[in-house]
Amino acid sequence: MNPDLAKLQPYPFEKLRALFADATPPKGLPEIKLHIGEPQHPTPPFILAALCEHLAGLAHYPATLGIDALREAIAAWLAQRYGIPAPDPARQILPVNGSREALFSFAQAVIARRHRQPVVLMPNPFYQIYEGAALLAGARPFFLNTLPENGFRLDWASVPEEIWQDVQLCYVCSPNNPTGTVLELSEWQTLFELADRYDFVIASDECYSEIYFDEENPPLGALAAAHRLGRDDYRKIVVFSSLSKRSNVPGLRSGFVAGDAAILAAYLRYRTYHGCAMSPAIQAASIAAWRDEAHVRENRRRYAQKFAAITPLLSAHLQTAMPAAGFYLWADVRNTGLADTEFARRLYAQYNVSVLPGSFLARQAAGVNPGAGHVRIALVAPLEDCLDAAGRIVEFCQSL
Repeated sequence: MNPDLAKLQPYPFEKLRALFADATPPKGLPEIKLHIGEPQHPTPPFILAALCEHLAGLAHYPATLGIDALREAIAAWLAQRYGIPAPDPARQILPVNGSREALFSFAQAVIARRHRQPVVLMPNPFYQIYEGAALLAGARPFFLNTLPENGFRLDWASVPEEIWQDVQLCYVCSPNNPTGTVLELSEWQTLFELADRYDFVIASDECYSEIYFDEENPPLGALAAAHRLGRDDYRKIVVFSSLSKRSNVPGLRSGFVAGDAAILAAYLRYRTYHGCAMSPAIQAASIAAWRDEAHVRENRRRYAQKFAAITPLLSAHLQTAMPAAGFYLWADVRNTGLADTEFARRLYAQYNVSVLPGSFLARQAAGVNPGAGHVRIALVAPLEDCLDAAGRIVEFCQSL
């Protein structure tokens, strides 16, 4: 077996199952799951209809590149959403089976194994796929702590020069999971300049880009930032996006990567061996989803309603606030006197509400685990359930 497999830590939800193993919640309280970022709003009927209407496509092998109509729909969406010239559908866009699959496989294609071990930069806390992708590509993760005292921003100046010399890939997540922070234009500019200076590739995870609370100020993405800065060839930049959160279809496993044409050409070659072509029926459903914005606005309205109702309730007892975007509350629980793991375990055992300990989403770096003392609360359940869960969390905090 690949010895690098031994370096992989259990996934956060496996750790959570172990944490809850000896807990027995009250039978009279229905379980409310706020630990996992799985959208629970209903899938729009027109997407289901498009999927069903194209099931005959299962009789054919799909091409790894996908059909022209899908790449054209994605290019048109990118142009409309970000106010940029439409990317070239033939050279600058690839459909993928969800951003998770692509975020992992991309590192396998990008990382070059040399006499010095390559480095992959990533935020901390982080989406654990970044770490696993780096380790199984033979690279060493370098974690950049995002902390309350710096507004959960990435401090590029804290990276030592000897690390920069070995960086080949940098994962960023904007809007961030779990903090909800959005990178600003000046931060993108600094990152682009660093990529040029040290010759590394930027993998921008933007799967939460369509969940925000001000219709007039959507989150800035990497391609839009590059365009504003005159970087229209998108050199060294690849963006990862998905329909899962935007359109409430996590089971569809549909997304795309877009950006640097030369990088995508090499990545496409990798993918032809990877066996990851998208089903024709899923491509048809994806086209329908990318072409419609009404259901996305309604999705945002529902999240905004939940955050407006829940945030004041929880912020009265925990240190938390509205995120810039995304559907997570990143709550500091240190004022309760409990570790994040004990907070989550006792909340589940006493009130049957599950949240995710922040320490499960981070690694010890620079002498600290930046997720410790926090819990991630995913407001993905219906409003009534979220209000019920918030009431139980408040009661739990008051009991402490």
